[in-house]
Amino acid sequence: MRRSFLFGDGRLCAVVAGTTAAEMARQLRRALRETSIAEVRLDWLANDAERGSFLHWLKRQEFRATILATCRRLEAGGEFAGDVAQELFVLERAVRAGCTWCDVGIETAVQLPRGTMRALLTPAKILLSFHNFQKTPRDLVAKRAALQRIKRSDRNAVKVATQAKTLAEGIRVLSLARGQHNVVAVPMGETCAPLRVLATREGSALTYAPVEQDTAPGQYALEDMRKMFRVDKIGRGTRVYGVIGDPVGHSLSPVLHNTAFQARRIDAVYLPFLVHDLRDFVGAIARLGIGGFSVTLPHKHAIMRYLDDCDALAAKIGAVNTVLVRRHKLYGYNTDYAGVLEALEGRIGLVGSRILLFGAGGAARAAGFALAEAGASVFVCARRPARARALARAIGGQAISRRQLRREFFDAIINATPVGMFPRANVSPLAAGELNCRVVMDLIYRPMKTRLLELARRRGLIAISGVEMFLAQARWQWEIWTGLRPPEDAMRSAVVSLLRKEERAQARPRAAR
Repeated sequence: MRRSFLFGDGRLCAVVAGTTAAEMARQLRRALRETSIAEVRLDWLANDAERGSFLHWLKRQEFRATILATCRRLEAGGEFAGDVAQELFVLERAVRAGCTWCDVGIETAVQLPRGTMRALLTPAKILLSFHNFQKTPRDLVAKRAALQRIKRSDRNAVKVATQAKTLAEGIRVLSLARGQHNVVAVPMGETCAPLRVLATREGSALTYAPVEQDTAPGQYALEDMRKMFRVDKIGRGTRVYGVIGDPVGHSLSPVLHNTAFQARRIDAVYLPFLVHDLRDFVGAIARLGIGGFSVTLPHKHAIMRYLDDCDALAAKIGAVNTVLVRRHKLYGYNTDYAGVLEALEGRIGLVGSRILLFGAGGAARAAGFALAEAGASVFVCARRPARARALARAIGGQAISRRQLRREFFDAIINATPVGMFPRANVSPLAAGELNCRVVMDLIYRPMKTRLLELARRRGLIAISGVEMFLAQARWQWEIWTGLRPPEDAMRSAVVSLLRKEERAQARPRAAR
């Protein structure tokens, strides 16, 4: 049996925003293939002629969907340069074209006599909204109350959307919808983007996702909201996991782990958290019901001060990339360690082998401890010699200068620097003449075929992509969080497919030139 919500049969609202009628029509058709609710941003259209053309087209359609019309004026943070009367004229035409809801800003409502909106916009329902694109006011509850004081006959639901700079602020916005059936709560901003995925679980009557063009900060694309995060499946019992980093948008972990949850039919979602302030994130763990998270740069060391306990090896490495949350306590692990060993397994015998680590950061540190524990002789070369010497001392290895590389031979060379990472994928951290070894491994996994690995293959060397380590460490993470065996084939397929798609997209412009 389908659930019935305030806005129809769902809560995911696609945002349609284009400058021409043709763009709007194309986006709307695409939107309604993914969801049953769409907001048409009439203020984005270039002029009245385009608005008229689009509404004329819309009137001839027979969509079985909820269409919400918005013509937000400049005063309310929109694109429409007209006055109140012109805004209402556009919305009135939208209702006649078949729109069943209208979003009207509080800035417009306070200028109208009671009953005016209802008289003009019947039979459409009215979503009365307040937006603040600069900050989240302290008196949020009072803002919601002010919206709700507007005569009930002039509104059917209220919406509060504010720029939230921290998760704490975003959670405060979402709390406005708790216990309310007709409140839309929207925390805007990159830091609070994951809260858009969780908004309906927290009680918001809607959450928004653009079809193509972002219309507010911190939005995820409609396709990602539907297919990767499965917003329409999220409920109070959904477990939450994620990755924290700064930046974090490049991470493929959400694709990998969400695929794994879907393959095992587990009610869970994995979200990317852009974290500038670790205290803010840690403070939100209990409130959001986070059961575990991955840690990437620059937080792998700093997160350790917030842990209740830490795996002995992770403590020795001095970096954590995996945290399990159990009974409100945080436990740290380092699965990068296992990832390095698994990736090299079968290619070389580690005991007694000579392995060069190029780089001396967090990834190099995990790899260095892994290799030293496995019995390899580890050499460290880095742009900063002092850091290379410090890491070499910590793992019982040897620091080596860059100029020595052309005279030395190694069983394997491992790049542990970010040089060659997407989007600067056309550079290599090492020259072809420095690859005196049998195996070259790049810890970078995006792109899958780095410039370094291309040079290695040309020399006839075994080339190991960072995808191997990435998948291996992720499988260990997944097992730590769930206690279950991970669906390895599904995880690999999801990541490799996405990376190959990116490679094809990048190759097309080169071919055109």
